[in-house]
Amino acid sequence: MRETPIEREVQDPGSSSPRLQRFPGRRRLHSTALGLGLLCLGPLMLAVPGQARAASSEIGPSDDLRAALNGLTPGDELVLRAGTYDLDFRLAITLNGTAAMPIVIRAKDGETPVLTHDPSQNVINIESSSYLTLRGLEVTGGGHGIRIQDSDFITIEDCHVHDTPEVAISANFEGSSYEGLRFLHNHVHHTGGTGEGFYLGCNDAKCVMFDSVIEGNYIHDTKEGVSQGDGIEVKQGSYGNLIKDNVIHDTGYPCIIVYGTQGKAVNTIEGNAMWNCGDHGIQAASDAVIVNNLILGAASNGIHDQVHQGATPGNLTILHNTIVVANDAIRTNDIAAPVLIANNALYSSGGYAIRLSGDTSQASISGNVGTGNFTGGSSGFDGSGARATDFVDAAKDDVFPAVGSRLIGAGDSAHTLPDDFNGTARAASSVDVGAYAYDASGNPGWPVGPGFKQGGAAGSGGSNGGSGGSGNGSANGGGSGASPSSGGSNASGATGGSAGTSSAGDDDSGCACSVPRGAGSRSSLYLALGLALAAGWRRRRAARQRSNG
Repeated sequence: MRETPIEREVQDPGSSSPRLQRFPGRRRLHSTALGLGLLCLGPLMLAVPGQARAASSEIGPSDDLRAALNGLTPGDELVLRAGTYDLDFRLAITLNGTAAMPIVIRAKDGETPVLTHDPSQNVINIESSSYLTLRGLEVTGGGHGIRIQDSDFITIEDCHVHDTPEVAISANFEGSSYEGLRFLHNHVHHTGGTGEGFYLGCNDAKCVMFDSVIEGNYIHDTKEGVSQGDGIEVKQGSYGNLIKDNVIHDTGYPCIIVYGTQGKAVNTIEGNAMWNCGDHGIQAASDAVIVNNLILGAASNGIHDQVHQGATPGNLTILHNTIVVANDAIRTNDIAAPVLIANNALYSSGGYAIRLSGDTSQASISGNVGTGNFTGGSSGFDGSGARATDFVDAAKDDVFPAVGSRLIGAGDSAHTLPDDFNGTARAASSVDVGAYAYDASGNPGWPVGPGFKQGGAAGSGGSNGGSGGSGNGSANGGGSGASPSSGGSNASGATGGSAGTSSAGDDDSGCACSVPRGAGSRSSLYLALGLALAAGWRRRRAARQRSNG
């Protein structure tokens, strides 16, 4: 079943009016009634004169997989039974469904088909395809686990991709354009080679992914024996993408990295939890909205913004994040356009809470609380916080505000969000700082730990896509992280830790072989925040010019 796309109002840099941007729809936890309604309508839909009748077929490991794939037409479903599909050929899938009748390749309910290949070839190649869904498959071995080339509206859902000699899941073929990709509720771990969990887009915008969703995935252990190992990497020029509700830990490079969008719609990083990031927690060059995230340990900085492949820090909104690290909590270098940093809980044990350079007059700072120094501004950070008393138990990665926390009600109501990391509504009048809204009865949501974020993106269920752990227990990120990675040359040195690498995940070579709440209202809010940020900066600049005249 294809979900209805979501339209969001977004503001493009340099434009005086917003536009509607379409994101592929995402499942919601309360979709049962809708699903039953569509099932009831199904026979009526099939009875329309001239409409092809969709077919469902089932195969096992001993059957001819290529023949079964070649016979699929729009609306068809291919069900794979349990067992190991040991591929001794190049599996290239070229299938085109339609918006109304996508093609689905999935695991049989309650069973786990395992697809594997030797390292000479990727396990699955998706090429020149559209409106295609892979669901519930286990993919291991090969070069890349799943590599997508020049395809649109592809969904990879509930899959378990692991122990790959190269990248787990990639859409990084030069010359390709990728629209409407959806990566939902996948378990990704133990990669090799350059080692990225998700490698999306190309260096220098040589391929671009846009209006796509990476949501509800569990990504970990992308660091041992790899040369890079980002958790999620979205390359230069890719735009309008949503990275939401993912759990990421033990990476070689940043847990999440986005570059610039070349003046197109911003990328949004929202509601993710991460720890033991091998470089920065989140690295962004420009054109990004970073909200409601938990960063509980990084080898370098919590959020780090720097010049990267021609993108210069600016057009950044960093709002309502909780960051507990040893080095700088937020570091933004070479600011060249408006930056908003507001209502963040920033706890640095050995560096700066906020560290800014460049044209700092373009930075708006307000409502931040925590520990550590502040440079590049004169107000907007209260450094009287205490990790031991502001959180329930930061040593065990429970950073929900404790009774009496300095975070409670200390935020700036001009820069807030309708809900928090858990999806809990925030009070409009008394704004709590950080990713959580305070609740006197305790954390009403998911206890942070290894596994999928509970209450986030909903998978389809019944397909054994890799459980990824229980979702309970301590992440033990602590804040110290791993040893700093060796880096590139564009980052100026940091106090208390490496400034990080400017070349994180910059290898496009790959294999040598050939559902959230309130999307519309939230997007409008981001638009309003960005417009207010730019207007405030213009007012301050005009005032300085008058005083200097």
